[in-house]
Amino acid sequence: MLSSTRIRLIEPADAAPIAAHRARDVEAFRPWEPDQPAGFFTPEGQAERIERLLAGYRAGSVWPGVVLAGDQVVGQVTVGGILPQPHLRRGSVGYWIAGVAQNRGHAGQAVGLALRVMTDELGLHRAEASTGLENLPSQRVLRRNGFSPYGVAHSSILIDGSWRDSLLWERVLGD
Repeated sequence: MLSSTRIRLIEPADAAPIAAHRARDVEAFRPWEPDQPAGFFTPEGQAERIERLLAGYRAGSVWPGVVLAGDQVVGQVTVGGILPQPHLRRGSVGYWIAGVAQNRGHAGQAVGLALRVMTDELGLHRAEASTGLENLPSQRVLRRNGFSPYGVAHSSILIDGSWRDSLLWERVLGD
């Protein structure tokens, strides 16, 4: 793992580097993510998205972070669907790393850091995630961070015009 990998809360200034990564990597991410409108890949589209994420953060439903290699934004890690009620206390982890920074340990370290945020800052008890059935690199990231698969959500996400199954992952925090 890389000691230079950090995460922090997303900021409006992150819109341009995120848009640049997403525009460059659109084809690489096509097998794993839903289609996005053209505006998603622009700094303006990302600025709007970041403002929505920060509104969700202020409301307590999401913790949106960026992944940094040194001082450069190389991806995102987000804890979404946060349920802070005492009898639930869970959130779902999602992440991506730019193509130029992949295979260097950033995803694994970012997920580990997000798990710390979930435990220490958000007081959550359970972490969840999902991957495509064929997304073996992402599955390795989750396994290395103590997640276990627990089921399949059939026809759960529309990707590249087809409904796809997702492998569901869980980890109890603090164990």
